[in-house]
Amino acid sequence: MSQQQKDQKDIFSRLSDRGEDVIGRISEIPGAQKLAETAQQLKDRMDETQRKLRGLDALERRVDALERKVDELSKPKRSSSARKPAAKKPAKPKP
Repeated sequence: MSQQQKDQKDIFSRLSDRGEDVIGRISEIPGAQKLAETAQQLKDRMDETQRKLRGLDALERRVDALERKVDELSKPKRSSSARKPAAKKPAKPKP
């Protein structure tokens, strides 16, 4: 192993040790617990919002299908006889 590779491994080892120390001491920082709780609440809210948004896609598809049906039903129907038959005159009573 070259000297440069050893130095690089040393740097990464030191960084990882420092990171572990910082994570260990984070609970000692004033307000860190409140920050962690707030971050967790934000995560939970975001998860809930994502679930709701996924449900909106299905609702949009249903609304689109219903709108197409309404459009089809609201179109005038074409029948073989476009005109209505004339109303029959009432029969005259026999004298």
